[in-house]
Amino acid sequence: FNIEISLSANLRDELGSQVKELRKKGLIPAVVYGQKTKNLALSLDSKEFNKVFRQAGENSLINLEIAGQKQALPVLVHSIQKDPLTEAIIHVDFYRPNLEKTVKALIPIKIIGESLAIKNMGGTLVKKVSEIEIKALPMHLPNEVIVDISSLEKLGSEIFVKELNLPKEVEILKGPDEVVVFVAAPARVEEELEKPIEEKIEEVEGATETEEPERSEEKGKEGETKEGQKGEDKVKSGE
Repeated sequence: FNIEISLSANLRDELGSQVKELRKKGLIPAVVYGQKTKNLALSLDSKEFNKVFRQAGENSLINLEIAGQKQALPVLVHSIQKDPLTEAIIHVDFYRPNLEKTVKALIPIKIIGESLAIKNMGGTLVKKVSEIEIKALPMHLPNEVIVDISSLEKLGSEIFVKELNLPKEVEILKGPDEVVVFVAAPARVEEELEKPIEEKIEEVEGATETEEPERSEEKGKEGETKEGQKGEDKVKSGE
């Protein structure tokens, strides 16, 4: 199979507090670890990574092309950390999954289309879930789940999990009769909005030798963040 998204990276010697100098140059410190891969400390061009991350998110494989390495590594973005003030990405963890084992992931829902019940009857769209848990091989992980609401023509109309259109290689792990979205009558909107939206922590599983920890997006403190330091520790232990 072909991985359409590529990202350039360089090996780095700067560790710990030294990564501040990298950030001043417009670079992002990163680490990569996982299946059949020794832990590596990397630096990324911030503009290139931001562009790639907008396209790939955390569920699309990326060809990580490391300078001096003959073969690119297929990786997923495991976690990112952001500066608490500027929201700029200041550290990235990449994970190389086992491409022959399925992984579980939470995929965000994207609403498209126009509902006549909303347009003509004053209804309001209520999302019962914001993400769908699925299982698939890493190369088949979708970036989003499209939900077309144009079929919702009456107040109370619903779209169920079993009606979602996903590739045959993707297994949905939610019950088929669970409601994804529905159109509420105006009087019911406030009542429905008071109910909590179902949320889960995204988890990617399937490693045999290396267990991938939970994905997360954490905001760091000035300099190297706590999670970033964990990434550095992974690199040091692998050297």
